[in-house]
This record gives sequence, C-alpha cells and structure tokens, in this order.
Amino acid sequence: MNSMYKLTAVLLVAAFAIACGNASKPAEGDRQAELQKLKEEQTKLNEKIRTMEDALAKTDTSAAAKANAKLVEITPVAANTFTHFIDLQGKVDAENIAYVSPRGQGGLVRAVLVKQGQHVNKGQLLMRLDDAVTSQQIDQLKVQLNLAKTMYERRKNLWDKQIGTEIELIQAKSNVENLEKQLALLNEQHSMANVYAEISGVADMVTIKVGEFFTPASASVKGIRIVNTNNLKVVVEVPENYLDKVKQGSEVQISFPDINKTITSKVSVKGSTIDPSTRSFYIEAKIPNNKDVRPNQIALVKIQDYEANNAITIPMNTLQNDEKGKYVMVAVTENGRLLARKKTIEVGELYGNNLEVKSGLKPEDALITEGFQGLYDGQLLVTGDKS
Repeated sequence: MNSMYKLTAVLLVAAFAIACGNASKPAEGDRQAELQKLKEEQTKLNEKIRTMEDALAKTDTSAAAKANAKLVEITPVAANTFTHFIDLQGKVDAENIAYVSPRGQGGLVRAVLVKQGQHVNKGQLLMRLDDAVTSQQIDQLKVQLNLAKTMYERRKNLWDKQIGTEIELIQAKSNVENLEKQLALLNEQHSMANVYAEISGVADMVTIKVGEFFTPASASVKGIRIVNTNNLKVVVEVPENYLDKVKQGSEVQISFPDINKTITSKVSVKGSTIDPSTRSFYIEAKIPNNKDVRPNQIALVKIQDYEANNAITIPMNTLQNDEKGKYVMVAVTENGRLLARKKTIEVGELYGNNLEVKSGLKPEDALITEGFQGLYDGQLLVTGDKS
C-alpha cells in the first residue's frame, strides 16, 4: 500500500476511534453536538485527503489515476424555450346541432324519409305526419268556396243588370273572402304535417318510427337529430385553480388517439362561471373540418399556460435536496483534474421530465446526468461525456 492510502487509512481509523469515543458518552443532550463535531472532522479529513492527493499528483502522475475516482456522464447545459402545458381530456362537439321538431302540435307519424347516418340538406323533407283530418276539412272547404264563388258571380251578374240589392252582392263577396282565408289557414295547418330539415348535416340520430306520436316535447328523446360536422369544436372542463392561467386565445394542442392525429388551435370561448359540482370551468377550441373527426370523440388537450425564452432546464431526476435546499452536481476542471461540485439552484415550472432552473446554472455548465448519486463536493471524476 503506498503512502497516500496508508495516510488515508490512519486518518479513517482515527476518525472512527473519535466517533466511537464520543458515542460512548451517555448524555442524551450531547448527541447533536457530537454529530456536528463528527461532520466537521469529516470535512477536515476530506480536505487533508485532497491536499495529499494534490501533493502526490505533482510527484507521481499515476497517483491520481489510482485514487477513488467515480465514473459519471455529463451533459452541457443549454438555454432553450421552455413551455408548460396543462394536460386534460375533452370531447368533440358540433357548433350546429338541431333536433327536428314539428312546427305545430305534432301528430301520428305516417312516414320517415331519412335513415340514421344519412346526409341531409336544409329544407329537405324528413317526415310526414298524419294529415287526414285537415285534408278532409280542406276538401269540404273547397266545395263551399266554389259554391260561394258561384253565388257571388250570379249576384254580380244580376247587379250589373240592376237586379237585386247591393247588400246581397256585398254579402256574397264577403262570404268568398272569408272562405278563402279559412282555406289558407287550413293549408298552412296541413303543411305542418311535413317536417323539414332546419340545417344541413348528418342525421346522426333517427329514433322515431312510423305509428308513433311526434310532438315538440318529445323531439329530443324520440325524433331526428342533425349534426353539422363542418363546424366542430373541442369542449374541455378545466379545474378552477387554472382560472387565471387559461385565457381566451391561449394556444391548445389537440390529439385524437383513435386516429393518431394532432392539431393546434386556440381557446375561442372561456366559461365565466364555476361548476359547483366539479369545481371547473369550460373552454372551447374550434377545430377544422376533418372527415375522421366525429362529435363525442375523445380528445387529449394540452393548454399552454406558461412559456419562457432562453430558459435553462434539467432532467427532473438530477435534482437533489439537503438541509440547505435544492442542488445539482456539476463537473468542473481544477488544476487539471475533473471534480464534482455542488451547485445550489432555484427551480421554476416542471413539465414532463423537464425542470426549469431560475438561477444557479448557466449555459455550458457540465451537468452530471449519470452517476451523480452519492457524489460529494470535490470528488474526483472520470467522465463518459454525453455531449
């Protein structure tokens, strides 16, 4: 064993003897003082070891290589743009959804002229309701109207020949006009038996069947729903603690795992109230028309709430803590040797495995990313450089 290791062994034995001697003290209140004394002695011992290593390195170039150097990997620190996102889940919804409803009181369904999944155009006839009663009333009224018109023509002819009275002519004309108004109302009522599409889109729900009653009250339960897939949006419930961070215009990344597609959008609508049951508010982000995207489809949403330019980031696993705070280990070259040094840092936001460093590191610092566990300040290193 060479002189350096002999000296190290002697010093370690002495420190152990002192520690054992101190540990034998029975006073409970002196334990903290003893521990502090041992730490101070350990620090002095490490300083003596480093001083001896320096002295030996000057006379024996192989001494440093024989020392207890630790293999590590380092990565140069670089400044980049750091972005923080809020990861949430939402669903696709349509801007325009219409439940088909009768214009009148409804009635018995006689014909359904659309199938589920079929594309329909605005104004297209979708359903016919029972119109037997109004059809019969219209037929009867037409007979009465024709008779009234005949009576009016005869009264007019007689009046032109100065036969009859003027009041009879006026009454005949008034009778015709009243019947025409009644017929117009019946025709309007009759037209309500035809149900038309109010918007263009896809009939994604057709639950009404022939023989069932179709009324305005039941339209959303049993009826036809049309979805316009040309104008889609993603709706997301955001926890209330992000109320000040998420704003209208915030950038949003939307991923659809089922179709392996990702798009970028912005928050177009931000809810102004908090849901008392979920403690959240809603946001909406418009998405472009895509034939593979469907209403109610699951969407993974990343909402950007923070961005820092020229930010320094480190892998989260390299962060360590001691009684003085947070720190990382870096490699520095001193007197021709690569040594480990402790760097106290102030951290910011965390996203994924990237931790923002507010202060304590600068670009080109050599961060120890592998083998940093158990390193002490000043320890000799052998590096496998990842740069």
